[in-house]
This record gives sequence, C-alpha cells and structure tokens, in this order.
Amino acid sequence: MSSKSTTAGLDPETDFHEIYRRLATYEFPWDINQALSFALFRTYAVPTVGNLLDETAQFKDVPQKRYDDTAILLEVPLLKGFDSTDGKAAMRRINQMHKMYDISNADMLYVLATFVVVPVRWIHDYASRPLTADEVRASVQYYRQLGRHMAIKDMPETYDEFARLMDEYEKEHYVSGGTPGVRRTGDATLKLFKTFYPRPLGPAIDLFSLSVMDDSLLDAFGYKRPPALVRGASRMGLKVRGKVAGLLPSRRKPRYVHNMARIKSYPDGFEIESMGTFANVGCPVQH
Repeated sequence: MSSKSTTAGLDPETDFHEIYRRLATYEFPWDINQALSFALFRTYAVPTVGNLLDETAQFKDVPQKRYDDTAILLEVPLLKGFDSTDGKAAMRRINQMHKMYDISNADMLYVLATFVVVPVRWIHDYASRPLTADEVRASVQYYRQLGRHMAIKDMPETYDEFARLMDEYEKEHYVSGGTPGVRRTGDATLKLFKTFYPRPLGPAIDLFSLSVMDDSLLDAFGYKRPPALVRGASRMGLKVRGKVAGLLPSRRKPRYVHNMARIKSYPDGFEIESMGTFANVGCPVQH
C-alpha cells in the first residue's frame, strides 16, 4: 500500500502492540505473512526442530491444518490482545502443544528470533518502504511479549541482539546437506506452498521459493541452488511488486490472515480450544 507510515507518533515502548497490529493488518499484511512463512521454514532446517516435526508426521498427514492452526493461533493475540479471553485461549493452546514435546529453551528462543528478524529483513528488501526505527523496536517489544507468554527465558533486548542470535544459531546448528527428517519436512512444506496457487504454477512456485532462500538455508535442506538468472529475476519481481504496492492508496480495511484464501481448514469458522494437536496425537516423546 502507500509508502507513508501510519504509525508515526506512536511510542514503541508503550504502543508496540498497536504499531505491530497496524503493520501486520494494514501496511504489510502480505509481506509479513510471506516473511513469517519463510521464518518458520528457516527453523525447520535446524535438525532438532525439523526432525521432531518429521517424527510427529503432522507435515505428512495434515500439512494444511498445521499451517492454518499456527497462523490463526499466532494472529488471535495480535488482534484481540494477549489478555483477552481469546488471546489467553490461543496462548494456552500454543503452550499446551509445545509442552507435549521435549523442546529446549534455546530452540524456542531461536524460533522467536526468526519472527523478529526475518520480517524486518524481508520488508527492507522487498516491501514498499523499510520499517522505521520505532517500528523495528515495536516489533521487538511485541515478540518479547509473546515470548513472555510462552515462558521463553533469556530473550534479547534489542533487534541487533535478536539478529545476532539468529545468525549465530544457524551457523552452529545447520547441517550441510541436511538430515533425512529435515529434508522431508522441507519437501512437505514446499509441497504445501504450491497448493496456495493454481496447479499449473506449481513448478514455478517451487523454483521461486528456492530462489528467495539464501545459500546457507538451501544447503541446510540439501537443495541445489537455482540458476543465478532465475534467482535474480525472482528477487527483482518481489522488489517491483513492493514498489507498485507503494504507489497504491492506503488500505482502508484491515487484512487478516484467517480470511486469506490460503487458510482452508475452517470455512465455517474455528474454535480456538479445539485447534492444534493434543497429547495423544503425534507425540513421539515418552511421558
């Protein structure tokens, strides 16, 4: 939409929730949704994350529902507030699911870091304008609040600290060539991405998705690097799209993730308490 910020005048220390809500629903809904999809995809390249997801078989059996549940449960607190009835229910479901598995605080912290860092980098590279310093700070504060509700310990204070944590964690944990579980999780996710678009575009979506990934991420999944010409064209296409979006009038109505066409599991609405997985479904950990 318009390249003019709608968050000017808001305080990132006290109004961070409202700032991030405006960014995600008015200014950059498409960009942030794409960026968070790729942020989660980055986490799957970490063997402790990708192998666990492979063991649960969620990506193999119900990939669309898992994608939808994740997107909606993360959106509810953004729209309703963490202290609202629905916000509390969504966070309760998120925490219940995570407690089913043996997930380290380090992995949880890394996933949170991708939520902070990847959208900022994506918007800087491909959107109609980069985020302001206050908007970046508000994003950090918003996800620190999310992290507190998930009992994540030792969270960084600043964006630069989150970025350093993410980059160093990937250097330390990504395995060249990937693992079988990581590769299967990546393949299943790319297969799901293709269903968001008309079927004839499937091969192009595959190639496009790989083209916007950096070399370290491709190597961590064991994917071959696309031709330089294709990578350049894909990234240029995103930049052009961002410039065109900046020339359009400002969005008057918010765009919500749960209303997007790619969310397909709940055509008649959803109940927060019944979303996600439960203790007797897909849990490889012995309790």
